[in-house]
Amino acid sequence: MKKLLLLTTLLFCGALTFAQSKKAVVCHGPLPATQQFAMLAASNKFVMAHKKPLPLHFQSNIGKAITYKTSDGKTANAFEFKAKNPTNNYLLVVHEWWGLNDWVKKESEKIYTDLGNVNVIDMDLYDGKVATTPQDAGKYMQGVTEDRAKAIINGAIAYVGAKAHITTIGWCFGGGWSLQTTLLAGKQAAGCVMYYGMPEQNLAALKALNCDVLGNFANKDQWINTKVVAKFETDMKTAGKKLYLNQYDADHGFANPSSPAYNSPATTAAYGKSIAFLKARMK
Repeated sequence: MKKLLLLTTLLFCGALTFAQSKKAVVCHGPLPATQQFAMLAASNKFVMAHKKPLPLHFQSNIGKAITYKTSDGKTANAFEFKAKNPTNNYLLVVHEWWGLNDWVKKESEKIYTDLGNVNVIDMDLYDGKVATTPQDAGKYMQGVTEDRAKAIINGAIAYVGAKAHITTIGWCFGGGWSLQTTLLAGKQAAGCVMYYGMPEQNLAALKALNCDVLGNFANKDQWINTKVVAKFETDMKTAGKKLYLNQYDADHGFANPSSPAYNSPATTAAYGKSIAFLKARMK
């Protein structure tokens, strides 16, 4: 009888310890969306799905390289297109996983021209590094720390000033960080455009959004796939926020002409809707 009692006690204690350990794990919650996307670079399949971009050289006659201070005591690089006339309208741009390359600058100049009187700032979350191979891009993306990225973004928000009316746009890696930039902008946020980026999955964070979001996603995307997008749509509804959802019969990276995954019809449609969305939210 004593042996049976002892065995029962040991089993109960073991079960209790196991339950408590599981509870402790659950309490930590899921990884932040930006870290989830960065971890994808550990997958060779994900890395090799991003084909080496076609050569592109672009020299802007109206934009210029700038630097600004960040809260961690460092400086950040950026590329700026200043509005022709003084305005508080600002578009903060976040690059793809390749870095702040010539395609991003060229696309930003096009957006700058099509939006009209607006200031456009291409932020550099890679601190000057630009990848030309999938392997380097994966390495640079994994090397981005949450603290440094947020310091760069908050530095840009401080640079544009407290009166700035802030919209954001980004692709791939930058698609997820476009949404994070909007969250960091707080009440200054006016609109967010994200192309096939990892959505925020924390409902409390989404409830703090101060503006609408337009998402351009690819149905053939194996990672930011239709299930991920469907959950984002549900989460936004639960949070009481407006999501303008556009889904195309295309693959991840469809909007970049230098990418082998480029899809012209999807790019044209997504770009037109994105410009209309941003224009409607500019003062």
